[in-house]
Amino acid sequence: MKICVGLSGGVDSSVAALLLKRQGHDVFAMFMQNWHDTEGTLHGDCEWEEERFVAELVARKIGIPFYFVDLSKTYRARVVDYMFDEYAKGRTPNPDVLCNREIKFDAFLEAARNMGADLVATGHYCRKDVVPGPDGPVYRLLAGVDGNKDQSYFLCQLTQEQLAAALFPVGELTKPEVRRLAAEADLPSADRKDSQGICFVGKVDLPVFLQQQLKPAEGPVVEVFDRYYDACAPWREQQAILQGCSNPAALDDAQLETLAEPLRYGDIVFETETYRSRNHHQKKTRYKEHPFAKIIGTHDGAQFVTVGQRKGLGIGGHREPVFVLATDIAANRIYVGEGASHRGLFRSCLRIDPEEIHWIRPDRALQPGESRRVRARIRYRQPLQDAVLLRRDAGLYLFFDRPQRSITAGQFAAWYENDAELTGSGVIAR
Repeated sequence: MKICVGLSGGVDSSVAALLLKRQGHDVFAMFMQNWHDTEGTLHGDCEWEEERFVAELVARKIGIPFYFVDLSKTYRARVVDYMFDEYAKGRTPNPDVLCNREIKFDAFLEAARNMGADLVATGHYCRKDVVPGPDGPVYRLLAGVDGNKDQSYFLCQLTQEQLAAALFPVGELTKPEVRRLAAEADLPSADRKDSQGICFVGKVDLPVFLQQQLKPAEGPVVEVFDRYYDACAPWREQQAILQGCSNPAALDDAQLETLAEPLRYGDIVFETETYRSRNHHQKKTRYKEHPFAKIIGTHDGAQFVTVGQRKGLGIGGHREPVFVLATDIAANRIYVGEGASHRGLFRSCLRIDPEEIHWIRPDRALQPGESRRVRARIRYRQPLQDAVLLRRDAGLYLFFDRPQRSITAGQFAAWYENDAELTGSGVIAR
């Protein structure tokens, strides 16, 4: 069986190739270039020329053939253009999940097969096994042994066909073990730092990167005071549903929709008044004091920030950090709140539209009216959270036992069964 290793120049894929070679497989390495532009990237991070150079040295050290493939046009069309479109809508996509679904296990897999490969191996910290199913083998995607490095979340959109062709040689190892094996084999990548930032683009100044297609536009930053929620009818309605809910499966469709709807803050309206300056000769305009909110600054475009963001806002004068609660793209407004416990940061329920529901295990798919206990996460590295998955005609609802901070439209929610097996995922609708 011929195996192509996606060799990136990092230590994880290097050890994946090393292990497969030691196991006696017919192995070759292929480096994929997915990005050319440098606008918005921070110099010195993830430069593809250096990555390719190290990857070639690793292949030579292990003693396997090395090839190169340019997938940059496909990457731009399937990943980057999607990113721009989602940010323009005020949503926050996850390019790493898309990269795995559209590039590594699709375009790259096709290129590897054209060179005779039967399987593609990567350096992901996750595992795969196979169990019998009613119509043949069923492939399972399992969390990596190293709980601190588990990367199964990034593969949450893979299909059975993609899993069938995938290998994850380091999934049974911890990161220190991978580093040790690389050092013992004297691999050039043994001491290299893990890559950061956008998959195959690197670490970026996101607003600058997005300004390649999205134009900046100044708008107000509105701080929402915590006392606002006591007078907010939608928030109070949500709390009433939650307090009366002992069984999420018993909630009707309207109640689930209410819980899954994020607060919009459109009822916060600032009135203006005119006043005379100190010398009484010039009239000026200012906003009247608002009981629940205050305009505290400006931003360069609501599409450049994301829910839950705390860095890069340029807002001072607060005892605790300030977080983005919501964005209004149409009005070009950002709503923020002070403190990690601000009530506006938390929600208990999210919805995934029917067309965005993805089952890695189609045999585990829920039908309308069905529900299931799962453990779920809404971002990479988040500890798994207890939740109930509910299928309704309007979509799939994920109801958490505990309210979650910064549920963000455009991100992926992934759910696991028996803690370790990732069985499905979907794009958070709003």
